[in-house]
Amino acid sequence: MQIKEYLEKYQPVVYRIIGNAIRDDKLSHAYLISGAVGMPIKEIAEYIAKSILCPNHDPFACDNCLTCARVDEHTYGDLIIIDGSESKIKKGDVEKVMTTFDKTALEKNGIMIYILHLVETMTTVAVNSLLKFLEEPGKNVYAILTTENESKILPTIISRTQVLRLKEIERQTVIEDSIANGVAQDDAELLSGLYFDPNTINTVSSDENYLKIKDLVLAEIDALLTSKEDAIFTCESIVINEIKTYPQAKLYLDLLIIFFQDMLNLTSKGDIYLKSYATILEDLSKKIKYVDKALLTLMNSVGQLSLNLNIGLLFDHIIYEITKEE
Repeated sequence: MQIKEYLEKYQPVVYRIIGNAIRDDKLSHAYLISGAVGMPIKEIAEYIAKSILCPNHDPFACDNCLTCARVDEHTYGDLIIIDGSESKIKKGDVEKVMTTFDKTALEKNGIMIYILHLVETMTTVAVNSLLKFLEEPGKNVYAILTTENESKILPTIISRTQVLRLKEIERQTVIEDSIANGVAQDDAELLSGLYFDPNTINTVSSDENYLKIKDLVLAEIDALLTSKEDAIFTCESIVINEIKTYPQAKLYLDLLIIFFQDMLNLTSKGDIYLKSYATILEDLSKKIKYVDKALLTLMNSVGQLSLNLNIGLLFDHIIYEITKEE
């Protein structure tokens, strides 16, 4: 499922707003795409930019022309993308946009677009620079901002943009559509806890890093089912040796959290999403004495990762806390 189909099926309001604006040539000078973690907000921002720039839009991008290909390849001269998921958006990043777009457009259509992904990561001075640029945008200059946490965005930025709020999709719907797209049931159930997009789930489900981390998670769960000693041994001799980077560590914790959330649902007589692992969850809930405290430990540990703590020491702490009997 491509972004156009995603918007049409799951985000019909945004699909209609953008389609009408492009068709009627009534685009806002700035948009803010607001969506939950796991939604393809960056991909949507790029698709909107591509649809505006495509010479054959009807009203959305044709996906066949040279312009569309260059946007996809990030080689289009008058499109700047700054990704706040890679590092904080700084004043210099905003000034780069302002300086570049203060000149004559490089492309013949004269339209210039900048995308700031995750504007909640902006430094204070960068926000001030952006506000000035939003107040006095140049002719044919369009801004597309994105956020996963609208509450962290200054009202002065929100007031200068047209906010496109993405609707959350029912997790069961995401699972069913992912399976229909060819994703294995267990992967669809697991990844639906991280992504609200069947297309992303389809891509991630075959990613080597995901498959590696998933195997480590299942190995740890299998060890937890055996004994406390086996769980500690598996963590210290296998998991810690295999996980070297922050993204790997975060994915490992995120997947464990999904298991423990369903375990908590199970012990509370609620519905579970990991139906492929129902028996394992039931057995594990009998082994882990305090599921709620274990889940809290895991969730707190995700925040501690960002403090650049030693991954090995952090994981040691986690496994000892999870297997506590008092």
